[in-house]
Amino acid sequence: MIAFAQSIPGLWLQLLLAAGFILIASNFLAKSADIIALRTGLGRSFVGVVLLATATSFPELGTGVSAITLVGAPDLAAGDVYGSNLFNLFIIGILDLFWRNGPILNTVNITAALTGVLGILVISITLIAIAIHKHEIVEGLSDWTISPITIVLFLLFLAAMFLIYRTGRMQPPQELGDEDYASENLYRAAGIYAGTALVIIGSSIWLAMTGEGIAHAMNWEASFVGTQFLAFSTSLPELAASLAALRINAPELALSNVLGSNLFNMGFILTLDDVALIGEPIWTSISAIHESTAIFAIFMTCVVIIGILSRRRRRPTKYITFESATLIGLYILASVYVFKFSGSS
Repeated sequence: MIAFAQSIPGLWLQLLLAAGFILIASNFLAKSADIIALRTGLGRSFVGVVLLATATSFPELGTGVSAITLVGAPDLAAGDVYGSNLFNLFIIGILDLFWRNGPILNTVNITAALTGVLGILVISITLIAIAIHKHEIVEGLSDWTISPITIVLFLLFLAAMFLIYRTGRMQPPQELGDEDYASENLYRAAGIYAGTALVIIGSSIWLAMTGEGIAHAMNWEASFVGTQFLAFSTSLPELAASLAALRINAPELALSNVLGSNLFNMGFILTLDDVALIGEPIWTSISAIHESTAIFAIFMTCVVIIGILSRRRRRPTKYITFESATLIGLYILASVYVFKFSGSS
């Protein structure tokens, strides 16, 4: 465990600086990903779910692994990914406020709905893993270095990626945004993508250490700090990249990024977190409060899926839809719940 002897203002300043680096770097991700999507013909849905979601989820990956290996805080790692799920779905509500051409969920195809369904499936698997390990429903699993449920989770994640790819290839091509990128260099776009990803993952390691320092200094539960403060900071790439995607008239890229990030968080990052935690499965070492945040994420994802499938909708008011109001409301409710009950689980 690293000792945190710095002042509280100093720790908060570091948190803000690290988050700022992530925010600036993520601004370059949306355009480079859109160039790759359109120049390679892979499509915005697939690139949004795989390439852009992978890049914007690097903070959760770096934060989770470093929180376990450097500061010995698996609950901080779990809180970050579960809290990031909630914040990512909250982002969809925010995006709907900025999109003026009707409900934003009307702009995406069935691939986004499939991504949401698969997201619910992997979140449910993690919910089962926590319940089985924390409540010792199956004896002997705590003696495993890596839980067998984690292996199932990872295989399901790989199958989900293949299914999204196949479904996306069968969809008609989306309209281009404000640019067709005919003059853009594909290799340059790939280089920008790789460079900004490195900046993001480096800054996320810094976030993990300062987040744990704040947890100690403020005497807060690690599960609350991970679910709220770290999740907010590490989800800034999703927010910035999604807003940038809206600016280039690519809402499908924005929503695929957010939903794909949740799939990546659960299926890939939690798998690596389990590998990084030596001696026991991660599910035995984290707070039961994450069962509640998983359930909130499932409800919020259901709202998104219903919104995508309900095509003939209009805004009830000029600024907000039922979906955005529900997502924002559920996020606030989940935040209050975690703050109130994180210490008692």
